[in-house]
Amino acid sequence: MQVFQQVIQWFVDLGASVMLPIIFLVFGLILRIKPGKAFKSALTIGIGFIGLNLVIGLLTDNLGPAAEAMVDNYNLSLQTIDVGWPAASAIAYGTLLGSMAIIVGILVNVVLLLFGLTKTLNVDIWNFWHIAFTGSIVYAATASFALGIFTMITHSMLLYFMADKSAIYVQEYYQLPNMSFPHGSSTPGFLLALPLNWAFDRIPGLNKINISPELVQKRFGVFGDTTVLGFIIGIIIGLLAGYDVNNTLNLGVATGAVMLLMPRMVALLMEGLTPISEAASSWVQKRFPGKELYIGMDSALAVGQSSVLSASLLLVPIALLLAVILPGNTVLPLGDLATIPFMICLMAAVFKGDIFRTVIGGALYIVTTLYVASWAAPLITKSAVASNFDLGGNSSISVLSDGGAWTTILFSGLGKTWLGIGFIFVVVLFALIYQSKIKGSKKIES
Repeated sequence: MQVFQQVIQWFVDLGASVMLPIIFLVFGLILRIKPGKAFKSALTIGIGFIGLNLVIGLLTDNLGPAAEAMVDNYNLSLQTIDVGWPAASAIAYGTLLGSMAIIVGILVNVVLLLFGLTKTLNVDIWNFWHIAFTGSIVYAATASFALGIFTMITHSMLLYFMADKSAIYVQEYYQLPNMSFPHGSSTPGFLLALPLNWAFDRIPGLNKINISPELVQKRFGVFGDTTVLGFIIGIIIGLLAGYDVNNTLNLGVATGAVMLLMPRMVALLMEGLTPISEAASSWVQKRFPGKELYIGMDSALAVGQSSVLSASLLLVPIALLLAVILPGNTVLPLGDLATIPFMICLMAAVFKGDIFRTVIGGALYIVTTLYVASWAAPLITKSAVASNFDLGGNSSISVLSDGGAWTTILFSGLGKTWLGIGFIFVVVLFALIYQSKIKGSKKIES
């Protein structure tokens, strides 16, 4: 078992930029793509992810210090630190139970595909850390290894259900044919966005507001350009952080660069994905006429969209303000401020790119995540200690994205027992069965 854990850990430590090219190369060869073409596509995918991570790193490196400066500038003091998703993934994969998440996720996917209960073939293996995270929290709360495994199985099923449900939005709004996002940080926001969008459509006055990047650029000319808009938002964040002129201008240029470079990195990633996606679609149509198959991918493919980035940058100071004014909140958002695009990308698709709705919906979502992350902090801290994670001198840590997702409280709060997780399992199973019986896909309104 120790050797098995070491092998899995070695594969995990390769990171998404290496794991995914290997997976896609094998996948492409299985689909009978010419070896040279399959290799180039796989390599381009890896390069795309490296480029995407560099841009996200640029955003993180600049937003992090700005957020800390805002905290110091306004004397914000909260007892729990948001350590961000990199720390959360290390905590999740840092135990024997967590290292089994990849096997669990693949087996669940294969079984659901065989029984026709999902259309998503998930190749985003590295992001199985999301189910490892909930499994580890349940294990920390109950000391039951088996219940932790059952939690990961149930969480996997829920992610595949939500991936299939949101696929039409991913494909039509983001123009990503035959793809879905079984992503643990993004799908929770999708289910919240559906009732919010219904409510927004029925509130007089609010239902007339539609602020899209295209409208902003049309109304404000060069000042509405996404790159210039990013620069302006960066300047505003710099002023709120109390930066001097030099640092404020540098932050503005950095955020403008993110707005320009992120879509180009996503385009590079898509260049590598397109041949494999087309081959997969062709393979399915030949052998299973009329059957749909989605390639499950990282929602990083959507975070470069201008509505997502614009709303995310606006939500940074809003998240810090909410953390201070919400009674009972103990979490100071820091590490996951740069992860907000992942949290709201499916919300933006439901809102059809309306920046106003995305900011309002995103702010409401952040309210819930702060409370859930505050509640989950003791369990997350306990899981971190169990995985030998360095707390950096902090006595209490949490994670805004996954730690604050409603899936966390669903499994480790309302669930947390065999009866509770079993009930969730049955509900999700019936939801998958019901969804599999629905013929065709209803297009979203343009």
